[in-house]
Parts: sequence; structure tokens; C-alpha cells
Amino acid sequence: MLPYTTVLPKPLLPVGERPILAILLEQLAAAGITRIDLCVGYLGELIRAYLLETPLRLCDAELVLHTESQPLGTAGALHEIPELEEPFISLNGDVLTSLDFGALMCEHRESGAALTVAVQAHKTAIGSGVLELDGSRVTAYIEKPVLEHLVSLGIYALDPRALKHLPPGHVDIPTLVAKLLAAGEQVHAYRFDGHWYDIGTLGDHDAAVAELSANPERYLPDSGHPS
Repeated sequence: MLPYTTVLPKPLLPVGERPILAILLEQLAAAGITRIDLCVGYLGELIRAYLLETPLRLCDAELVLHTESQPLGTAGALHEIPELEEPFISLNGDVLTSLDFGALMCEHRESGAALTVAVQAHKTAIGSGVLELDGSRVTAYIEKPVLEHLVSLGIYALDPRALKHLPPGHVDIPTLVAKLLAAGEQVHAYRFDGHWYDIGTLGDHDAAVAELSANPERYLPDSGHPS
């Protein structure tokens, strides 16, 4: 997202007239979440200043900020949050989605899993012919296949017991998932076929802006804010 992220952390990048972080926080509050812990690192002082100066529709949700002294990763940051004694949702701060957070948590609880990953089917077109071999003998020739796979949406539900398998220091979610699987814990996939934009590139950002402009009712329809 350069050059924008030289002066702004990604969660403060505007999608329409508002930062993506503001949209996410209000979505979480509207879903009935009563406490939101926000772990900030790179340019985190700008996020803190924005939240201090900007009124948000958070219903009765309590907002608590935690500043990382060093980068801890998408899972390691959970070490910064005390009293995680009930199932909770963890997500990246640069995602625009119409996912129902309440439905995610409901399925997570029913599954009995230590961790649930929100996933979506994506297709990847291979621009060349793909060969299948048995040693050096060609057994199949597939011209420009389209592969379908499930990708993580950067949105998770966790049971507190998952944190017992969280190593210290910098840890990303894939490492935590591997630790859980190695320990025999259940990891569940929550399939979501709705709207999701990971704002990681300029093209992704443009797509998210266009989506919100065309369909503001999918994102906090009762917020009263312009898109």
C-alpha cells in the first residue's frame, strides 16, 4: 500500500469517507460484542489519536488499546490482552467484510473447536498447460486449469484453551494452528461466501471503495454514516 502507509497505518486508510478501522469497530459493536481490544504497533499513535478525537457508534462496547513494544504477529499480540477467559473473535484491522460475526461465534461454540478460521473459496487460473508425471512419464496434460482452494479471511474465533498452545514472542496464526493440530486440538473452518476485501494492495483498496460506494447497506446499514 505504499506510498500511503508511509504516513498512515493500514487500518486508518479511508474506504469511502471513513477509515476501515472505524467501519470494523462499529460492525463488531453492532454484532453485540461488549469489549474490543485493539493491539496497535506501526504508527499506533495515529490510531490512538484518531480514536480519541472521533466519535464512533460503539453501543455499549468498551474499547481498550494495547501498544506493542515490538511486533508480535497476528497471534502473538494476544499475549498483550489480559483476562481472555471466554470465547472471542480475533481479526485483522484492514478487512472490509459483510460477514456476520454473531453467526461465526455461534458456529464456533457449537463446533467445540479450539480455533475457528473463516474461509472462502478462491479460484486461481494457471496460464499454462499443467503436466502430471509418473517419474518422467507424462500421465496427463491439463491445459490452463483453474484451481479452487480455501483461503483464510484473517478472521478467527478462539476458545481460551487455544492460548495454552501459543508460544511466546512473535507468532502468526498459521503457527498457532500448527501447534493446535499437533496437540490433537480441533480447528474448525467457517465457510463464508459473502463479501470480503483484504486491503493489502492498491487494487484491493480500489475494489473495497467501489464495493462500499455501490452497496453501503451491506456494512452497518443502521449506522447513519455516509459511505
